Amino acid sequence: MHNKISKRVLVLIMLLVISIPVVFANNDSQTIVSEPTTKFMFWAFLLGGLSAISLVIGSALGIVWRPSPRLTAAFTAFGAGALLAALSVELIAPTVIEFVESSHTATGNTSGHEMFLEFVFLLGGCILGGILFYFLNEALNSKGGYLRKASTTISYFNHLRNKRFRLALKRLSKIKLIRSIPVTHLDILIQHIRQVHFKKGSYLFHKGDTINRIYFIESGEVNLIYNKDQVHIIKDNGIIGETAFLLHDALLYDAIASTDVKAFELSQNDFNYLRDACPELQEILGIYARNELIHDLGHENGDSKNHAEAEDWTYEASKHVHQHSYIPTQTEINEHAQKQTSAPLSIWLGIFLDGIPESFVIGAGFLIILSSKSSLGTVSFTDVVPYTLIAGLFLSNLPEAMSSSIGMKKMGWKPFKILTLWVSLMLMTAIGAIFGYYYGATIPNYVEIGVEGIASGAMLTMIAQTMIPEAVHIGGSKVTGLSTLAGYLSAVAFKVFE
Repeated sequence: MHNKISKRVLVLIMLLVISIPVVFANNDSQTIVSEPTTKFMFWAFLLGGLSAISLVIGSALGIVWRPSPRLTAAFTAFGAGALLAALSVELIAPTVIEFVESSHTATGNTSGHEMFLEFVFLLGGCILGGILFYFLNEALNSKGGYLRKASTTISYFNHLRNKRFRLALKRLSKIKLIRSIPVTHLDILIQHIRQVHFKKGSYLFHKGDTINRIYFIESGEVNLIYNKDQVHIIKDNGIIGETAFLLHDALLYDAIASTDVKAFELSQNDFNYLRDACPELQEILGIYARNELIHDLGHENGDSKNHAEAEDWTYEASKHVHQHSYIPTQTEINEHAQKQTSAPLSIWLGIFLDGIPESFVIGAGFLIILSSKSSLGTVSFTDVVPYTLIAGLFLSNLPEAMSSSIGMKKMGWKPFKILTLWVSLMLMTAIGAIFGYYYGATIPNYVEIGVEGIASGAMLTMIAQTMIPEAVHIGGSKVTGLSTLAGYLSAVAFKVFE
């Protein structure tokens, strides 16, 4: 299982980084910059490690410290804002500014065409990077990678819950009585009705019971035994207990499952809640009980007309069921984690996926500064550090690792295992920076900008899809909004005073 995941994911992740230089490299290109050297590759490695060392610091904090949810959210949102500013200032803005200036001063010449090509590659790369991140992220989440962050965990559980809601609507659509309820109230109904199962021979009700629930039969058969010689059979999509439920009378029959039965249960408490929000429900059930429309309003005969009505109702009903945010309990998370045998590797690959774009961007950013400073003669390491980018990545990595490590600790992971994971990712980020520098020095400039666009698109998608939602889930929108603004302005100020 692990080998399959690593082959599918890592091949896709590294495809652009490895294949683009092979396809586009051109020894005769005039856009190739200075040849990579061992010293500069080592500098790129140091820069990658410097930006990612906050992963180790954050994981250590997550192991020994339990900050309040609001503080964790503030850290996460601040890092997201700083990273947004770093991407905007260091990657997106330079190409856009050059393109705008060339359109005014060099329209129609070779330089203008080159800038237009770079701009197109930047936009195309951003789109491709976002799409690539989305699909790889979804693939990893399905294998347990969702456990790496609070936001991805919450999103995954909400996806499962909404999927169950849609399935419940499809099943409930077979019951004509349910289809009589206005679709505007289904959002309430779907949250209160539960699915239950009965084995053959099980009692749903006993004669003389006071009824505090109704059953809507999804599949199977139930015998209603009034006496030894009077039996009524309720089949698929029928309803049991509605008359006694509404009139508060004792039940006049035994209800026994003659086959395995799947049903939806609506309790008295839930019905009382629904009745206040949806008065039509009691009116419809009252008509049903008074007229004993067991055959007409409960059980469907499965003909094409009813099937078409059920499909139309499902379509309309799904549009009125809102997506509710659901926060899973730690017990639910741990139970799911135990079922995901490939979860540790998927978590590692998921975090690696988050870090790949930034590692390439570090190397590429270092190369840009190096190229501009090399004409001035000898340069030192401090002369070529992309400070704003490193600061933004450092600030975004620390809260990410901290909150993720807190979650891993809750799942029972040992501190050594957690630290080992983040140290390995720090090293991979440092190595990725070497790739960013090396390939950036050997490929045409417009291709390099295209790859930077891919990295930027992936990182921007990651910020919007995981970091900011995580901060909102943990600390609320007020903390997230102000902290994101503070992080963004801090990174911009850092660039101004750089």
